[in-house]
This record gives sequence, C-alpha cells and structure tokens, in this order.
Amino acid sequence: MSGPVEPELIDVRPDERFDERSLASWLRGRLPGAEAPLTVKQFSRGKANLTYLLRFGEGDRAVEYVMRRPPLGPVAPGAHDMAREYRVLSTLWRAFPKAPRAYLFCDDPEVIGAPFFVMERRRGVVVQNVVPPEFGGGRDPTANRKLSEVVVDTLVEFHAVDPAEAGLGDLGRPDGFLERQVRGWVERWHRAKHEENPLADHLASWLVERMPASPPPTLLHNDWRLDNMAVAEDDPGRCVAVYDWDMCTRGDPLADLGTVMAVWYDEGEVPSSLNPMPTQTPGFMDRDDAVERYARLSGRDLSDFNWYLVFGTFKLAVILQQIYIRWLRGQTQDSRFAVMGEGAQHLLELAEERRDSA
Repeated sequence: MSGPVEPELIDVRPDERFDERSLASWLRGRLPGAEAPLTVKQFSRGKANLTYLLRFGEGDRAVEYVMRRPPLGPVAPGAHDMAREYRVLSTLWRAFPKAPRAYLFCDDPEVIGAPFFVMERRRGVVVQNVVPPEFGGGRDPTANRKLSEVVVDTLVEFHAVDPAEAGLGDLGRPDGFLERQVRGWVERWHRAKHEENPLADHLASWLVERMPASPPPTLLHNDWRLDNMAVAEDDPGRCVAVYDWDMCTRGDPLADLGTVMAVWYDEGEVPSSLNPMPTQTPGFMDRDDAVERYARLSGRDLSDFNWYLVFGTFKLAVILQQIYIRWLRGQTQDSRFAVMGEGAQHLLELAEERRDSA
C-alpha cells in the first residue's frame, strides 16, 4: 500500500485554535525554556484528542514540548481524559520507557478553554495508512514485516509491565472490567446513533451473551495500533514512543489485542474509513500470524480470541459514530468527519462477518 503521506505538522485548524498568549503566560516559569517566544503548530494525525507542538524560541536554541487537549464538543464519559493521561504519563515512563514523560497538567478552563497537559516531544516516524518513503513506500517486504512485528512485540512488552513498578498499581478497577466495557460501549453507541440500527443491537446482544472469562489483569492502553506509535527513523522495527494514553487502565489484556486486530485487515477484507495500518502491504504479517506471535511471546491462551476481535471491531464502529455525530450536530467543522457515519456502518458489518467466520 502506497500513496501520499500526510505531513506531520500543519498550521492550527481554524476551529481548533486557542489563546496562545494565555497558554504562554501560564507556562512561563513552569517549564524550562518557556520564557522564549511561543510558536504553535498542530499535529495532523489523529481524529479525536487534539495535539499541538509548542516551540519556544528559534533555531538551535529552540525548546519543544507537546500539548494534548480533548476534542471539540461533548465527549463520552471516561474518554479523552486529560487528567488520567497525565497521571499515567507522569510515572509510566519509569517502567516502560517508550511512554513519553508528562510534565504539567492544567484543569483551569480559563487558560485555553479545556483541560490540557504538556509532555516531552519524542522524535520518530508515525506510520498511518501508508508506509512512508523512508521505509520503502510499501514496496519493501522486510520493512513491512518489521512494522507488523513491532506492533505485536511492543504490546507484549507493555503487557508485561508490573503496574505497581509503574506507579499505577491502583489504576482502574480490573474486577468486572470486561462486563463494564461491553455495557459502556453499548451505551456509547445509543448516545451517538443518529438512527435505529438493528445490526448494532444484534452485535451488542451477542457480545453480552458470549463474554469470555478474562485472564489475569495487566495494564491496558485501550487504543493500541500502529499510528499510536512512533518508530525509529532508521529502523521500522524499533519503537521509540507510544502515544494516546487517555484511556489507560488495568484490565483484560486481550481487549488491547482485539482493538489492534480489528484494524488488521487481511487480504480480501475491505478496510473501513478508519484504516490506520497498512496491513495489506507485502511482507506484513496476516492477522492469524500476528495473533499467534502475541500468544507465543506472551504465553496467554487465545482460544476465545474471536470474541475480542468482534468486540474490537464494534468499539471502532462506535468511535467513528461518536466522531460523526459531533460533525452532524455542527460541534466540529472538520470536513474529514463527514464520511464517518458510513465508516461506522461498514465496521458493524465487518464485525458481523468476523463473528460468523469464527
């Protein structure tokens, strides 16, 4: 898979601007280097939380940080939680160095109009939709294989982290995690739908009725996929950062695997509009091989994995529907969101196909 690669940084989108002078004033004296003039750019990737590059000063003396804030419009309970993401990233880096370190959190809406936090900037390549030219543009099977392996291997590494050693031994409520997840995602669907959908209701009932027993809990990222990672500029098989920790908790590790495998499209499957992984490029592991690799490296029993795959696909459909309903209600003007309703329906249909193929 090849094609145009979206630039990493863009000018801040008009409806996603904020008071830069207010931010600069609040950061002055709180961050090293923040006394210099502030320039703000926006990271183009991502369709939910908004991420900005803060550059203080110019040239070799410039100091850079990254700021994260929730999306525009109402957000689902428990999602886009800047306080949670800050708490995780302020300590996780000690036990899992691929997590960027967070420095500051602000919940005062007077500063930029929403809660936000500031973290270190990690430099690397974020692979989204297509393999970039520096890794062969999709034509290098060896590089593509490395990209598929790094997704699985880094997830195994993360799931092996001791929550207590990471300072997160009391994060979340692992008991009853899966039941709460299913109930919560079904409720999110009902809040975000713009019309009745019998297929979504059917899938929701199946997920409740067939829910498996969970393995021992681990830390969970809850949105694991290739475009939430950065790999080394000179090695697509070496992860240098994992991003988007606002839903991190403790619970069933196979929920993470189900999420990433939901967008791991095999040859013959039609990717949805939410397609952040170039899984159909030559050399990229197919989904069965990737699941087997996780099972072998982690030692976990994956005999019930198909349920997690269907659940992961259902969750992605809900996410697209949540984004679409914000656009439909005029709460954001980002034109990328106009097709998200069709994407949600496609994912519901794909979840049904994957359920039937088990």
